[in-house]
Amino acid sequence: MNFNIAQTLADVASRRPDEIALIQGRAGHYSRCTFAELRACTARYVSALRGQGIGPDRRVMLMVPPSRDFVALTFALFSLGATVILIDPGMGYKNLLRCIGAVKPDVLIGIPKAQIFKLLFPRPFKSITGRVCVGKSLGILGASLAEISRSVAPDPAVFAAGRDDQAAIIFTTGSTGPPKGVQYTHGIFHAQLELIRSHYQIGPGQVDQPAFPLFALFSTALGATAVLPDMDPAKPARVDAEKFVRSLLDQGVTYSFGSPAIWNVVSRYCLDKGIVLPVKKILMAGAPVAGELIERVLATMAAGGEVHTPYGATECLPIASMTGSEIVGQTWPLTMTGKGTCVGRPLPGLSIRIMQAADRPVERYHQVVILPPGEIGEIIVKGPVVTRAYDNNPQENKAAKIRDGDSFWHRMGDMGYFDEQGRLWFCGRKAHRVLTRNGPLYTIPCEAIYNVHAKVYRTALVGVGRPGKQIPVLCVECVDKRCDTERLALELRALGVQNKMTKGIDHILFYPKFPVDIRHNAKIFREKLAVWAAKKLAKER
Repeated sequence: MNFNIAQTLADVASRRPDEIALIQGRAGHYSRCTFAELRACTARYVSALRGQGIGPDRRVMLMVPPSRDFVALTFALFSLGATVILIDPGMGYKNLLRCIGAVKPDVLIGIPKAQIFKLLFPRPFKSITGRVCVGKSLGILGASLAEISRSVAPDPAVFAAGRDDQAAIIFTTGSTGPPKGVQYTHGIFHAQLELIRSHYQIGPGQVDQPAFPLFALFSTALGATAVLPDMDPAKPARVDAEKFVRSLLDQGVTYSFGSPAIWNVVSRYCLDKGIVLPVKKILMAGAPVAGELIERVLATMAAGGEVHTPYGATECLPIASMTGSEIVGQTWPLTMTGKGTCVGRPLPGLSIRIMQAADRPVERYHQVVILPPGEIGEIIVKGPVVTRAYDNNPQENKAAKIRDGDSFWHRMGDMGYFDEQGRLWFCGRKAHRVLTRNGPLYTIPCEAIYNVHAKVYRTALVGVGRPGKQIPVLCVECVDKRCDTERLALELRALGVQNKMTKGIDHILFYPKFPVDIRHNAKIFREKLAVWAAKKLAKER
């Protein structure tokens, strides 16, 4: 069996050549590409890139915005057996350069801006021996993709990939440390496709509008149409709701994947304008999803529509999932009392356990202490969508992987527990625990106590001082920046003393706008807030 994800495009194109694969543009000006056309474009790029020396064992950094070229080039590189390197450009140039230097690409395929970036910062790119420019090369930015693919004969060959052959390196958001390159095999992608196809019932005849570029690849591989939205995927919280909704309506989109930050903006716009969306499924992931947001999104959907909240990480996605209706109807009232955020039951083929938290590497599974339902510990997972290793990072591999015979478990870096119904509850990142003299405090349960206040947009619990003696500090972002913070602080303390978890939180600080991750614009950078809070407390003493 050929596990190459590019083979799925070849199969879909042979069965449904005239169906639409990709739609791109803006209101009234959309371009369409059939599966046959996408396959033909991919085959031309295969031939052109092979002529540039690209093939198996070559690492190719792809720096192209969401477009037909992005999708076709990615499938072409998979077809060649190359390893595709994908890095979020919005992570900041210092992190970007650090990641490039660590992953050591052989070839850079990118738009002129990316090629100029390489010229300005040559040191991290020193491993690169070939360049292909997607756009005007001007003779100095590498071989022009348009020129090298213009007169070549299409090459429909697809590299015969095994389950364990490397397909891509995708970087984490770096929300709890430096971004890490995650090695994806063709087998991982294949397992993800099958899980998404079966659990979310996605396939031919459906139309996706993915706010995360990688999901456009999944959609086309599943035989669905992908509508590439007119937005900057690196800044989802700044999405133009009118443009996003217009393409949803114009193209009859049936499902869409995006971060809570996107749907926060889009749902408010729809309710303000009285717009009912045709979307049947909305998948929100990247950070805990508030019940209030789920209710708002459900209110914008036609009868029969549903919200899904898949849980996972760059290293393994998805591993659990839950419907918005179940959250709103059953678990959100518990979340608001400090029980954590319910993320659902393990998906088929996935094994999830709760281990006693350990701040050190655990080499073998027999050394793990498994906790019973109701006890908070570290979430670990095993299964076909779980990646085996970080790239060029043995220290992180040692910290995150637990050997179990011929298999292994991945440590999610998240804290949580199972309830008696077999549902998994998320309680925050392990690195974000506040380790006080009286024991650990977990971010998500504690913050929920304060987030119920109408004047609070969101909160972040951080620790100041040495672990084991940390002082808990609640950072608050208000709905209205002009609110009376002194009065609000008193009201929040009154809420806190009513719960045994939060009664010891005395310090409340107000921050105008929380720093968030670059991929989803939803995960709070608590590390930055902790540094700020430490400075504030030092000044007050």
